[in-house]
Amino acid sequence: MALSRSARAGVLATAAASFLLIAAAPAPTPGAPGIGDPYFPELGNGGFDALHYDLDLAYAPDTGRLDGRTTLTARATQNLSSFDLDLQQLEITRIEVNGRNARFSRDGAEVTVTPRGPLARNRRFTVRVTYGGVPQPLTGPIVFGSEYGWMKTPDGVFVACEPNAASTWFPSSDHPSDKATYDIRIKAPKGLTAVSNRRLVSTRDRGGSTYTHWRESEPMATYLATATIGKFDVRTGRTPGGIPIYVAVDPVLKNSNKVDVYAVTAEATDYWSKLFGPYPFEETGAIVDDMPEAGFSLEVQSKPAYSAVRSETTIVHELAHQWFGDSVSVAQWKDVWLNEGFATYAQWLWAEHRGTRTAHDAFLADYASYPADSHFWQTKVADPQRDTMFAGAVYDRGAMTLQVLRERIGDKAFFRLLPAWTRLHRHGNADTADFIRLAERISGQQLGDLFDTWLFTTGKSAL
Repeated sequence: MALSRSARAGVLATAAASFLLIAAAPAPTPGAPGIGDPYFPELGNGGFDALHYDLDLAYAPDTGRLDGRTTLTARATQNLSSFDLDLQQLEITRIEVNGRNARFSRDGAEVTVTPRGPLARNRRFTVRVTYGGVPQPLTGPIVFGSEYGWMKTPDGVFVACEPNAASTWFPSSDHPSDKATYDIRIKAPKGLTAVSNRRLVSTRDRGGSTYTHWRESEPMATYLATATIGKFDVRTGRTPGGIPIYVAVDPVLKNSNKVDVYAVTAEATDYWSKLFGPYPFEETGAIVDDMPEAGFSLEVQSKPAYSAVRSETTIVHELAHQWFGDSVSVAQWKDVWLNEGFATYAQWLWAEHRGTRTAHDAFLADYASYPADSHFWQTKVADPQRDTMFAGAVYDRGAMTLQVLRERIGDKAFFRLLPAWTRLHRHGNADTADFIRLAERISGQQLGDLFDTWLFTTGKSAL
């Protein structure tokens, strides 16, 4: 087919315009090695938005070895020449980008991946990492001096990763501001149960192994993912309000716990759904493992993980996190009072619900228990610093802030504020300034002095 002179001119004009557009596009550059969180500058990664993780894991409890293949689907947020992933300790054998082998290098926990060609801004891409080794938990002052992350147990592993330990067992953008959905497939020895997030898709035995597939279809922060493996007695059903429930309890603890985990989980999930807004996930539940060395519990998304059940209030605290921390997640770790202060205040609300003590009385008792010269009052709640981000003041003074707010704006506005907050930022991220703005808008009051006194100022606040 021959082109006319005018047609040839049009083709040339189009080609010239295309060339100018290409020339004007920013040159591909490396993504940043972290999102810039002041507490963990290299956590998370710049240049892309994580969308979905597909984890294929095989764990051998006798040796502690984990073999994994993680496929991350992401969207480039700039023209990328290379990008980073977070992975600690484990050995990488292969990385592919869009199905083609890619070069990579490591500097500590930072893995720099260089694909064969640049990745265009706003385009989706996949990166598949094949890796293995013996994961090690993290230690240090952050989590009460306890180990955390991938923790070996006598019959498997207890996985609880807040704030920065998800990258001890899968390559990721390991920061709560970069949420994604998940498919988690786990191979474990037959006779053990592998429990992960949200919904059990399938389980089957083949040879001497059990293959389990879990799916989390709502956005989830990396630290809330789990792959806890062990011997468990599992009970399933629905809460009285109709929410599916899955509770796995280590049989070693079956007769040693005075708390009915299933019953409290069901009751608290339904009650918080009335107070905080609709339950944000498809399933509720619990993982109760015989892991006293951990010394803490964690609000794993859809199934809080308990190293041992200490009390009913522990359960209601972790379930409140499903709204405050899991669905509405912090934008930066300095805002962690939005998680822990709210969950602690939920314990006071639970006591009101039970008729044992008002939140007002809980506030007064807590306030009086710390003298003015106590170190407790020296923590700036809205910026507690990395190594003390889980200090008692973040929990208790955070809860005090909410009670002072409640008494300032009144119950009607306060109990409109809580579900409004979870609705506005559902499955997203928010910070302290966002909460202050919403509180002022709903109450119609200027509240800067209140929050400045209770969140941003050290020293014992006057009543």
